[in-house]
Amino acid sequence: MTESGGIVTEAVAGEVVLIVNGAEKRVPAGWSLADLLASLKLDARTVVIERNGIILRDRSSFASLELTADDSLEIVHFVGGG
Repeated sequence: MTESGGIVTEAVAGEVVLIVNGAEKRVPAGWSLADLLASLKLDARTVVIERNGIILRDRSSFASLELTADDSLEIVHFVGGG
């Protein structure tokens, strides 16, 4: 059991517990950031992601960036319109 930002979480075998935009999210172990974005139906070209306080600028690395327990992600999605 771990505590992340005041939220107590317990990992289940084969899962990784993350905090995404302030809410707990469980994903399969081994998932990449690209997998998470796909599951949320978000295009990497239209988001800005902060991981553990660091803005990720290299979108080409999303497919190889494996999510780890207790990662804290903030995802901002840009929406066009007029």
